[in-house]
Amino acid sequence: MPSVDINCDLGEGFGIYSFGQDREIISLITSANIACGFHAGGPEQMFDIANHCLQHNVAIGAHPGYPDLQGFGRRNIQYSPSEIKNMIIYQVGALEAITATLGGRVEYIKPHGALYNAAATDPITASAVIGAAIGLGGLPLVVPAGSVIALMAEEQGIVIIREGFADRSYNDDGTLVSRTREDAVISSPDMVAAQALSMVKEGKVISVDGNEVRLYVDSICVHGDNPGALAALKEIRKVLAENNVSIVKALKVLGG
Repeated sequence: MPSVDINCDLGEGFGIYSFGQDREIISLITSANIACGFHAGGPEQMFDIANHCLQHNVAIGAHPGYPDLQGFGRRNIQYSPSEIKNMIIYQVGALEAITATLGGRVEYIKPHGALYNAAATDPITASAVIGAAIGLGGLPLVVPAGSVIALMAEEQGIVIIREGFADRSYNDDGTLVSRTREDAVISSPDMVAAQALSMVKEGKVISVDGNEVRLYVDSICVHGDNPGALAALKEIRKVLAENNVSIVKALKVLGG
């Protein structure tokens, strides 16, 4: 029976502001990527989400991004490799400390937004992210399937969790369609679930240009800041269950 992890980016509010769905989403996923304060989130959000994850047996992952609250970490900003490496270590360290007070631990790192996209195609950025993971004891990395960082991390002995996005459109080369385009985000729960199933069962997605793109994944992501995230996650779980796909934590998918 095939299996897959379902992850979601959570804790991406700021101060008294939140998206309001995080607690409901936690019951529908197996891994949570918790914002670490640079693109969103903060100590209260990190503590609250980590606490709820532990209560629901959901894996805790760090979701570090560029220091860009204004742009939600989705703007391309130039940083040196040293700056990238150290900003990741700084953010993950904060979440590790908070999680430890709750009796848990951070199980993996998933870069956020522009940092994630840059590491997918740029070897210099990818090397900085990998260096941070190594410095943090070799934490596994959630990375785009078939990306530059996926290949480089494996070569350096870092465990990778290959990720596919159920609610995002793909280009022919396997990269995500730019959010500047209206068709970048898939809003229909039925279409989101269908793309998730295609990735898991067939190892492929259909690009925005109608072409088949091979995409083998260990984990499926739904963005927590999307208004339809709850409906999409419920539909994904329903469709996967109907097709005999088990939903487990990513490291279990990998055999760990």
